[in-house]
Amino acid sequence: MDQRLEQSAVTTLRTLAIDTVQAANSGHPGAPMGCAPMAHVIWSRHLRHAPATPNWFDRDRFLLSNGHASALLYALLHLSGYGLSIDDLKSFRQWGSLTPGHPEYGLTAGVEATTGPLGQGFANGVGMAIAERRLAAEFNRPGHTVIDHRVFAIVSDGDLQEGIASEAASLAGHLKLGKLIYLYDDNLIQLDGPTSTAWSEDVLKRFDAYGWHTSRVADGNDLAGIDAAIGAAIADERPSLIAVRTVIGFGSPSKAGSQKSHGAPLGVDEVRLTKEAYGVDPDATFVVPADVTDLYTGVATRGAGLVADHAKRLQAYAGAFPAEAAELQRRIAGRLPNGWESSLPHYEMGGDAPTRNVSQASIKALSAAIPELIGGSADLSESNLTDIHEGGRFTATESGRNISFGVREHAMAAITNGIAYHGGLIPFSATFLTFSDYLRGSLRLAALAGIGSIFVFTHDSIGLGEDGPTHQPVEHYAALRAIPNVRFIRPGDPNEAAAAWGVAIERRSAPTLLAFTRQKLPVLAGSGAGARDGVRKGAYVLREATGGAPKAILISTGSELHLAVAAAELLESSGVPTRVVSAPCTELFGDQDAAYREAVLPSSVRARIAIEAGVSFGWDRWTGSDGAIIAMDRFGASAPAPKLFAEFGFTAERIAEIARGVVAGTVRGVVPTPHLHDGHRVGGGAH
Repeated sequence: MDQRLEQSAVTTLRTLAIDTVQAANSGHPGAPMGCAPMAHVIWSRHLRHAPATPNWFDRDRFLLSNGHASALLYALLHLSGYGLSIDDLKSFRQWGSLTPGHPEYGLTAGVEATTGPLGQGFANGVGMAIAERRLAAEFNRPGHTVIDHRVFAIVSDGDLQEGIASEAASLAGHLKLGKLIYLYDDNLIQLDGPTSTAWSEDVLKRFDAYGWHTSRVADGNDLAGIDAAIGAAIADERPSLIAVRTVIGFGSPSKAGSQKSHGAPLGVDEVRLTKEAYGVDPDATFVVPADVTDLYTGVATRGAGLVADHAKRLQAYAGAFPAEAAELQRRIAGRLPNGWESSLPHYEMGGDAPTRNVSQASIKALSAAIPELIGGSADLSESNLTDIHEGGRFTATESGRNISFGVREHAMAAITNGIAYHGGLIPFSATFLTFSDYLRGSLRLAALAGIGSIFVFTHDSIGLGEDGPTHQPVEHYAALRAIPNVRFIRPGDPNEAAAAWGVAIERRSAPTLLAFTRQKLPVLAGSGAGARDGVRKGAYVLREATGGAPKAILISTGSELHLAVAAAELLESSGVPTRVVSAPCTELFGDQDAAYREAVLPSSVRARIAIEAGVSFGWDRWTGSDGAIIAMDRFGASAPAPKLFAEFGFTAERIAEIARGVVAGTVRGVVPTPHLHDGHRVGGGAH
């Protein structure tokens, strides 16, 4: 290609990024200025993409893992024809713009993932590569390749310092995900100064040990060197990390090579001096030379040709393999198979089961009906019970549906998100509920991005027993419910557990969290036919009061629900008509209209008692000022589950006693949790 023109394109990317940040008087100009050459080489020579058809399924994916460099990505999207205008660049970081401070999936065409928290994009790409390999194995046939694309990313020193990236890189090397090609912005600078203040390892040797192909480009402005390194990476069967020695803030007379260019605009005077150093008009802003426009128009034209060629291949594929072609189109469109709901198991009165076992049965049934279901656990498949029956393993040589993530919770969740971002598959991942703390960052981004990752959490209460308080989730219910767009479902019996899986499968625009028990729960009267709709609505009347209108309402979730039912029977035997409301998902209940909420929790009944073996935070919304909360506002203990529930006050008798006090007006608010001191129980009385 014309070297002068290519350099002009690189300069244009740099000046657009500089002007974008300066116009907002906020942002990160340094990384875009240093990374522009590698970004140009990726996007103009190697990335197979189609700006006019941004969701073309067989496109290469590009991730800017160091999302703070978003001004560079927006400049690329503008030049490439993704519909991002100069006015959009000028509204960078402003209210309602398509150019937020960090890239956001679903907002801006061409943004493949929500990145910014470092390491997330790195791990998302691993999930995308897993999805590509799985789909290629499912659908490609000799002479008919319909799935064949790569994942490119730019990553920073901060990305590689994060533990999530190490977790993901280790797994990617183990699985030999050769479609991953990451370029490392090796500029020796981070926000607090030189990377040497916090880092002295040999990064490439670390990635060699992970099983990656590694290489180095000594000069970040060497377009031919970058091009050759990418070509070698494409030819290698291993994932690739290319360390490119760049200069942060390249071209800035006073800020190049300094952390001063990392997270603040250059300033008006420095912008002029930098543009003079680039050899462009220092007073002109947001300039795109005509020949650079033509160059990137050519990129878009090539993309249109790729889409047309792929359409022809799909047509030929459909002629040779019509059933497979129809299935692929269904997957791409995100439609569920007809009749999938009928596969969910149903449980009759008189039985009981740990809800993790019900989850296992649901996964077995759903995976037969929904072939796109794929997932795994963080070295806990025998405890979480999440293996897909006859699904095969996903390894370096096989592309089955069961992924062994190892003890890598944070990366596991981000990889799950990457599979969801990619499309064509429905991913889930699993661990103990208490370890949701280890993956919360990834879970939060799934909620922000609005993707349908499914997170399975077992051992969901003090009921797991002898493992003790380190493994007993207490604050986790409230913490997870607090994340916007998350729906945390804690089913209270086997039928609700199966229904919870149904909700998760159909809820593709946001993450769903499923919390299951280790201990057995009885099948409850009222959960049968009504469980599916009741779980979908978040709460429902499980047991209606008898002998008159309810004077008390017991609201409960999970393993405490059967205690609420038993307490209601005690209350009614003493003349207190009592309704039991199962509330497996308070967030979904909050989504319902006022009429439904009033029907379940009528405002005329002020004596409402919430029962849950977790912290009390948040339950006052549903109990009101005259109600009470029986909760677990302390850590647990190591003992068999029945002993723990009794010691911490989760018994039908205590619930009934407290409820009588609420009806009488002598008890309200959070009821203190009985606690242990020097081996003796103290306190715990109602107040």
